[in-house]
Amino acid sequence: MNSPIRVLVVDDHFVVRKGVCALLAEAEGILVVGEAGDGEQAVAEARRLRPQVILMDLRLPGISGVAATRAILEELPETAVVALTGAAGEDEVLAAVEAGAQGYLAKTSSRQDFLEAIRWVARGGAWLPARITRRLLTRLTPRPAPEVPEPLTGREIEVLGLVARGWSNRRISRELSIADITVRTHVSHILGKLGVSNRVEAALHALRSEGMGISGF
Repeated sequence: MNSPIRVLVVDDHFVVRKGVCALLAEAEGILVVGEAGDGEQAVAEARRLRPQVILMDLRLPGISGVAATRAILEELPETAVVALTGAAGEDEVLAAVEAGAQGYLAKTSSRQDFLEAIRWVARGGAWLPARITRRLLTRLTPRPAPEVPEPLTGREIEVLGLVARGWSNRRISRELSIADITVRTHVSHILGKLGVSNRVEAALHALRSEGMGISGF
């Protein structure tokens, strides 16, 4: 039997935090291992508990959710952070993506969305809900291109297209009949060539630049 996905819930509002924990209660294959009410506590609890997934409120007292995300991922790069946003959080979401967040959810999302997002990012996927992504696409500022830009290979373009659809490395591996490590190598090369720091930024870049369709969750 597979071990449950270990989740840390971070939100400074007690009722919201407990509500999210209640949403996840009894979910198959998911275990809330801890909670945090501010950024400093989030960093400390992530270090202590080493969760696979962190649901991170971005508007926290003291250290912001974006700063906490950056600090956690510098120390625990294998952790998947999903940003939790309110009704008007595009600025914070974009900053969180640039800090390494692997996805984002509105706090008003359904229980099913929360469960699917957690399971998806735990497998290495990028969670890109269409209703938020469409707003972010117009706000994404491309980074300066390398002096001698290296074009993506045909296979890298194919992998990027699947990353842009939110597919995990494992699913891409099965779809293309290549090894997981080969997918990771392709993704690493794609990030370097595009000048982005993570697969969410790569997906946003592809969606905006290539006009790829956005599949809503």
